[in-house]
Amino acid sequence: MNISVELTFSPLQNDFEAHIINFIKKLRASGLTILENPLSTQVFGNYDEVMKVLQSEIKIAFELMDKGLLYMKIVKSDRSEYEPTF
Repeated sequence: MNISVELTFSPLQNDFEAHIINFIKKLRASGLTILENPLSTQVFGNYDEVMKVLQSEIKIAFELMDKGLLYMKIVKSDRSEYEPTF
């Protein structure tokens, strides 16, 4: 089963940018399909593979910062090829 996950990672501290960059670089290195925009990062792939990577990388990211938020939306389908029709 393929999924699409949208992540918005928000460290609540002054040095937030370095934490976001590090998190995205780790996701890029995972081998999963990753799309980025200014507001979120999207991850696409097999459910088990995506969740395994996210479980590990979210834990590491949270351990490296004092406070933060992570918003996550999961869709049951691979939406990586989506293009608006309007």
